[in-house]
Amino acid sequence: MRVNRRTALLGGLALGITGAGAANGLTPAGAATTGNDVAVGTFVRIYDPSVGENRQWYLNDHTFIKDTGGTWHVFGITHPEPADPENEIQFAHATAPQLHGPWTKQPFALTVDRAYGETHLWAPHVIRVGDTYQMFYCGGGPDHTRSAINRATSKDLFHWTRDPGGSLFTDGYDARDPYVIRIGGRWVLYYTGTTEPAGGGHAVLYRTSDDLRNWSPRAAAYVSPESGTWGGPTESPFVVRHGHYWYLFTGPRLGYAGTDVYRSEDPFRFENANLTGHFAAHAAEVVRDGGRWYVSHAGWGQGGLYLAPLTWLR
Repeated sequence: MRVNRRTALLGGLALGITGAGAANGLTPAGAATTGNDVAVGTFVRIYDPSVGENRQWYLNDHTFIKDTGGTWHVFGITHPEPADPENEIQFAHATAPQLHGPWTKQPFALTVDRAYGETHLWAPHVIRVGDTYQMFYCGGGPDHTRSAINRATSKDLFHWTRDPGGSLFTDGYDARDPYVIRIGGRWVLYYTGTTEPAGGGHAVLYRTSDDLRNWSPRAAAYVSPESGTWGGPTESPFVVRHGHYWYLFTGPRLGYAGTDVYRSEDPFRFENANLTGHFAAHAAEVVRDGGRWYVSHAGWGQGGLYLAPLTWLR
């Protein structure tokens, strides 16, 4: 989610959709997939957050969920162009009767709460547990080595209440992009950070929980050869099981619009040697609609939200 804000932006956006390409819903540059386990088809724009506005807006890291009535919802980082990550203070919300639309813009789902300690709102992920929807997101804070992962809950996906206990935990560097999944009878929260909170190897970290409130100490599921503090290639982690294997989708790699796919028999250990796919998308989410699989693409200067079919080759 956080490519180096100062030096990588202009160069990275050259690999995404810009200008007429965004207007016409063309695919990200170099959308062909390489690898053995996944194939990604043509990206089609499904939602433009600028419709009805008097200026261009972007949608960045996002999450899809279908409610119990069959309506699709998407939530995500949003802000008027150009990119201004430190001032991303609202979550976009849109709804649709079908995954490919038509999508209707809804009021912002959340706005930053300074009294809660939030300095920005990044990368929501929403799941349903019983009759309650749970949103996990990065609320930031003044110290990049103690970036807060927060939670809000809702009964209807329109009205959200922050956890009265405060942040779930803090971590660094700029811990963000939470993704929650149930594995082996416990909840697992994957997120991106560095091997040491003050900086180090860019990593996909994880914590486990029995109640979604109290989380274990951090551990690393994947560590990149690259190191630093600002954005790296382990953002937007998404872990999914297909067949015998677990797959980690993460990036950006090879430019702003670039997602790597790693395969493992163990959802808590992914190795660089098991890179098994790459495709051109930013902040990619894996979405299943019935028996069909898709991956998404969005980001700064990309003109909206896109979907492409995902085919499993193994």
